[in-house]
Amino acid sequence: MSGCSELSLRELPMESWMSHLPCALWDTPLYHLAIPGSHNAVTYCLDMNDRSPVDPMQPDMLQKLDKYMKPLIRPFVYKWAKTQEFTIKHQLDCGVRYCDLRIAHRPNDHSTDLYFYHGVYTTLTVEVTSRGAQTLVVLTVLTEIKEWLDSHPKEVVILSFSHFLGLNQELHVRLLANIRDTFASKLCPKTEALTLRNLWALGYQVIASYEHSISSSHGDLWPHIPYWWANKCRAEALIEEFEARKQHGRPGGFFVTGINLTEDLKYICTHPTESLKDLVMSTYPALLGWVREQTPGPRPGSLNIIAGDFITESHFAPTVITLNEKLLKWSS
Repeated sequence: MSGCSELSLRELPMESWMSHLPCALWDTPLYHLAIPGSHNAVTYCLDMNDRSPVDPMQPDMLQKLDKYMKPLIRPFVYKWAKTQEFTIKHQLDCGVRYCDLRIAHRPNDHSTDLYFYHGVYTTLTVEVTSRGAQTLVVLTVLTEIKEWLDSHPKEVVILSFSHFLGLNQELHVRLLANIRDTFASKLCPKTEALTLRNLWALGYQVIASYEHSISSSHGDLWPHIPYWWANKCRAEALIEEFEARKQHGRPGGFFVTGINLTEDLKYICTHPTESLKDLVMSTYPALLGWVREQTPGPRPGSLNIIAGDFITESHFAPTVITLNEKLLKWSS
């Protein structure tokens, strides 16, 4: 094990911050630490070439407008659907350790390819795709994460697989097989104590959360992680919502507080020249100011994973990670 860190947590190298945490935190359960997360982590590669339909979860009106007025509507869809700008590897290098992965099978697609989606589908697939006797040599998202973990053996990631738009039982089985084939011995079983010291000793680096009843019958799949979503387009309203939720206490295990703002049709129509990034960047000072006041740990009102949009901006990850200094003060 590496020695105890004497750096301020804000000064830790973001690509390996877990391995540099003070040893006083090595036995703290991960669900009591403050962990940076990426909301809709794989929207940096949305299909921009109009090959992708609008996903069926979008309002009927938008789907009809996109069908008949695609050149006019698509630029708006892209501007407001893109929540991250950089690859999953870059996000991990910037300190993210929770990835919100929303999985879909495209409608009228006769292949078994699985994609990510938000408004439209991604160009990247979830895993390597077989074509008869040949396998496409493509660095897909899961293999990219695996290779990053190989080069960062003491970092742990929490992968939240969810939403599963258009997946049948056969596709779930296929996805589970790919998760296991990709991460193999890195997958942490549900029986293990989730502390860094224990995970390092056993070589586990991936906690795979799966938002489907199938997870209950698989020992290497963790149940769905609750995600606090405020559904607000103003920072003040989002903060007010979360302060109210904190009054009822925190869930017992992992949970996510999503400081991601949600635009509605009215907001988009009244801000036609803006994008989701414009909204996020204008509100990050207020949102991160609120984050700095939060405390991780087991107490009622404490937070755990904090997820946001455009997480490579505005010192998002260091702000979240620095909250763990408050746990050090309690233990001293």
